[in-house]
Amino acid sequence: MRFETTIQRPVEARGVGLHHGVPVSIRILPAPPSTGIVFRRTDLDGFPVPASWRHVARVSYATSLMRQGVLISTTEHLLSVFYGMGVDNAYVDIDNLEVPILDGSGQPYVELLREAGLKPYRRRKRYLRIRPPVSVEANGKRISILPADGFLLTCDVFFDHPLIRHQSLDMEVTPERYAQEMAPARTFGFEYELHQMRNMGLIRGASLDNAICFQRDGVLNPGGLRFPDECCRHKALDLIGDLALIGRPLLGHVIAERAGHAMHAALVSKVMSDPTLYEILSFDQLATRVTQALVS
Repeated sequence: MRFETTIQRPVEARGVGLHHGVPVSIRILPAPPSTGIVFRRTDLDGFPVPASWRHVARVSYATSLMRQGVLISTTEHLLSVFYGMGVDNAYVDIDNLEVPILDGSGQPYVELLREAGLKPYRRRKRYLRIRPPVSVEANGKRISILPADGFLLTCDVFFDHPLIRHQSLDMEVTPERYAQEMAPARTFGFEYELHQMRNMGLIRGASLDNAICFQRDGVLNPGGLRFPDECCRHKALDLIGDLALIGRPLLGHVIAERAGHAMHAALVSKVMSDPTLYEILSFDQLATRVTQALVS
């Protein structure tokens, strides 16, 4: 898309936070060009927390942002949907500290944005294009970005469960493919972890209505899985939500091998801390470059 976008009209949702278990309401509103995505805590006089890599505070089991001590928790699903559906600018008014989990996937947020409608501005969109390959790796896990003129994603996961094992996803991410193939994938966990995680103060709002729960040889959810590789698709959804903290559409091929929120955040920080690793291009500059490459 050539121009920046926002939504046409406000939309609202209510639910609970996955980890804190608190009731929460959000209202998504149009925002001016070059605003980006900005959370506003309405219970704290509208205190703003921009969705930026500079404000990443916690990356254990979810990605949380903090500015001047004000927290916005579990941001990755909503940010993933903004990014995947091509929404550049929006205010997210929220009356508690955690984004509602809804059904555990991005699909309800996709439906909200479709209800809101997309509004283009006259300001040209600017993309962040990776120049040399960049990678982060640790403990047998790795995430890399290679130069590309589109947004491509390769995601590999492995869990020692008969319904998961090794799963892989390759996709050129477009709004249409994102909505159909990635957004419906739900967050997931394992029955044997429940007690430990609750003792850690996590998943207080989790239920079979908002998460997949794997037991020894199956799933507890009555409806089963939405995709055979739903876990990999959801990990890709999470990854896009963390990459959205770059603040611009990304041009590159992202390859994630068993990576999680901490490694996603480390990669984004590495890229954004070194301007030699990327260039900023308008849509027209990108189109010209692609045309020249095809001619040559």
